[in-house]
Amino acid sequence: MHLSDILSAPKVVLHDHLDGGLRPATIIELAREHGYRDLPTEDPAELAVWFRDAADSGSLERYLETFAHTCAVMQTRAALERVAAECAEDLAADGVVHAEVRYAPEQHLERGLTLDEVVDAVNAGFRAGEQRTGGRITVRALLTGMRHTDRSLEIAELTVAHREHGVAGFDIAGGEIGNPPARHLPAFQHLKRHNCHFTIHAGEAVGAESIHEAVQVCGAERIGHGVRITDDITVHEDGSATLGHLASYVRDNRIALEVCPTSNLQTGAAKEYATHPIDLLRRLGFRVTLNTDNRLVSGTTMSREFAHMTEAFGYGPEVFEEFTVAAAESAFLPLPERRRLIDEVIRPGYAALRGRTA
Repeated sequence: MHLSDILSAPKVVLHDHLDGGLRPATIIELAREHGYRDLPTEDPAELAVWFRDAADSGSLERYLETFAHTCAVMQTRAALERVAAECAEDLAADGVVHAEVRYAPEQHLERGLTLDEVVDAVNAGFRAGEQRTGGRITVRALLTGMRHTDRSLEIAELTVAHREHGVAGFDIAGGEIGNPPARHLPAFQHLKRHNCHFTIHAGEAVGAESIHEAVQVCGAERIGHGVRITDDITVHEDGSATLGHLASYVRDNRIALEVCPTSNLQTGAAKEYATHPIDLLRRLGFRVTLNTDNRLVSGTTMSREFAHMTEAFGYGPEVFEEFTVAAAESAFLPLPERRRLIDEVIRPGYAALRGRTA
């Protein structure tokens, strides 16, 4: 596939962090406006490289430290609206037709905003971004509770309160080590009582046991990353594989894995694209979705992730359509909207792409 073909391919991203995808120039402008003086550089190109280099540590904890700079400039309503609108524009320019973008409202309260005001500002930004793209993209928010704080129930309640206004579901994120998902069980129980969707980061820095807890104790509908499910898979010398009970359960119940290859390389969850578990998981029949995680911090886009997979595994339109349909099927949208997205946008888009690349 040529770059133009990859750019034109319809894409669905389920795992993208708002505070991990800012434009470098926007960070610099907002830092000046807010009097934030801790940026490592005020040159946009150099700043982009700094984020990517700082994240290339092989450590999830070090990777997460980069977000101090982006969150620092996302503390006013105007800043949040701008960042959210630009997020929608940038994703649409990359061929994304539906996105679920997550952020932690509790990280944007330093200048007096309330949790509700943060959510309202981000939602307003997403709507503005959708309009600027001429409706080429729909964006929904996922509200994130942080694993190392005690506000997850409060954020779950906030999710339920805003579910009719652009918030599609809930997530927990942050350092996995020492912060198991079951610590936030009251939040997940609240969401279940209110029939509200949620996903959980698991199986990135910690092994299959974190996925088991996320699925079987907390009831996650999707798993953020989830690549350590391979801990429960035995690959034999002849290439065949035996799935353990957890891996079988995740695969057979179509629990989507929100896989983010470039991010996985940066945090040490995988060593290189050519040996990334995504190909094994796809061949074994898991519901695999392809995602960016953090476009600025990982120096990536959905198109770049497609290109990496093409180079590593020879994937073409058929496989990318498979990933995209899987993502649409797993989106936290009503069934009619998912069907419309697949039947009217994704399938025709890939049919046209196959015609061009035949």
